[in-house]
Amino acid sequence: MLHRAFFLPPALEVAPLLLGTYCTVSSEEGAVTIRITETEAYHGLGTAGVRDEGAHAKNGKTARNASMFGPPGHAYVYFTYGMHYAINFVTSPEGVASGCLIRSGEVVSGHALARHRRILKRGGNAQHDIPDVQLARGPGNLAAALGVERATHDGRDLLTAPFALEPGSPPKHIAQGPRVGVSGIAGGPAFPWRFWEHGAASVSAFRPGKNVPRT
Repeated sequence: MLHRAFFLPPALEVAPLLLGTYCTVSSEEGAVTIRITETEAYHGLGTAGVRDEGAHAKNGKTARNASMFGPPGHAYVYFTYGMHYAINFVTSPEGVASGCLIRSGEVVSGHALARHRRILKRGGNAQHDIPDVQLARGPGNLAAALGVERATHDGRDLLTAPFALEPGSPPKHIAQGPRVGVSGIAGGPAFPWRFWEHGAASVSAFRPGKNVPRT
């Protein structure tokens, strides 16, 4: 079991350490567990020594991003692009906007439930099967597979039910590069704030930013 102190450092330190960690989310439907294979770090209000134009918290605390300013080891869940939810693990002391977007993972248990949720997200179209490796590939798919929603999970403690976090074996090779789909001062090659398990098929594809804040 991970402990609160794990989440006290800034997101840039915590993000690579989350790779290989097991995250379980339980509900009345059952439980789904993923092994995290891709993360991104986000900082607000200059907590990384620079203004992070890609972060929701760049202009301060709002009703939407309040959980990002909350205690470390809690969830910040938001709805994006009018299509899907995404989950972040809040880091740093309370009051500091810092968090890790959980971009991708490998489903290790609860495959049937994860697949059912992904099919529902597609509008119930099960004509084309979803390979295991794609069940939690990308932040929206990951949240859907885990059953994460803002109303239920935003601000919840990651160290208590319905969440469970367990340490795993870290990747042999961690790759690092710019974040996906995020431009701005912290989105270019000089800010390699995305971390992923090199060679993991569940890692999402990279695309350059279009000046759209991600978290």
